[in-house]
Amino acid sequence: MSKAWDGVIEMPSAGRTEKPRDAGVTMVIDKGVGLHQLEDLIQIASGYIDIIKLTFGTSAFYDKDLLKKKNEMITSFNIDVMPGGTFLEVAVWKGVVDDYLKRAKELGFSAIEISDGTIEIDRETRRDVIKKCLDQDFRVLTEVGKKDPKEILPISLVHQIIAEDMENGAFKVIVEAREAGKGVGIYDQEGNIKSDEVDNIVGGVEDINCLIWEAPLKNQQQELILRLGINANLGNIPPDEILALEALRQGVRGDTLKRAYLETKS
Repeated sequence: MSKAWDGVIEMPSAGRTEKPRDAGVTMVIDKGVGLHQLEDLIQIASGYIDIIKLTFGTSAFYDKDLLKKKNEMITSFNIDVMPGGTFLEVAVWKGVVDDYLKRAKELGFSAIEISDGTIEIDRETRRDVIKKCLDQDFRVLTEVGKKDPKEILPISLVHQIIAEDMENGAFKVIVEAREAGKGVGIYDQEGNIKSDEVDNIVGGVEDINCLIWEAPLKNQQQELILRLGINANLGNIPPDEILALEALRQGVRGDTLKRAYLETKS
């Protein structure tokens, strides 16, 4: 793709990965984007979107043929699409995982999110579901953490789950923050990052690139990029903020530009 300012402006923050990529993944949260809006989004930003998540159980309310058409449009641009992990939790609870995966394949989903943010799923079941997904050629993303801020997992358990999921074949492990990004996981009630929580998680993984940090708010995206680099994996990004996030990554937005500028002066 020939970009509008090629040959005139060189991006201040160098090293941005291109698709298909393993680092610098951007996961979009989709609460009900229609086909026309999706087409506009893909025309503008397909090069910067790696995964679209039809969040929670929202995919349950689509017309079947419409959902197939939507998923086909997404995957045709080398973007993975998956139903939300909450919906998978319902399938586990109801004992219909096999049927769930069969229908997901029929509907054109290319990835599956596996979480236990609301219900309890034992580690053996979690491993078995990962294997079933891989056997059906789904890309697997798991999630660690609880949606209820009162149910905080010990950091040693967080590290164990991340390591096991990656060993069992997960593409990435998502760090839970919900769609609001406030009062859960690494964020306080105002949505500010708790640095010690990030440090605790990072300190117990072999490769931080295995993690996708849910970061729906601009201040969260900015701090994680400044802390972890322009190719930090970020999730729960609203559809209308993809290019704004990319501007943060590549140093053509406020604070990340300032860092890039100061680095040339040092």
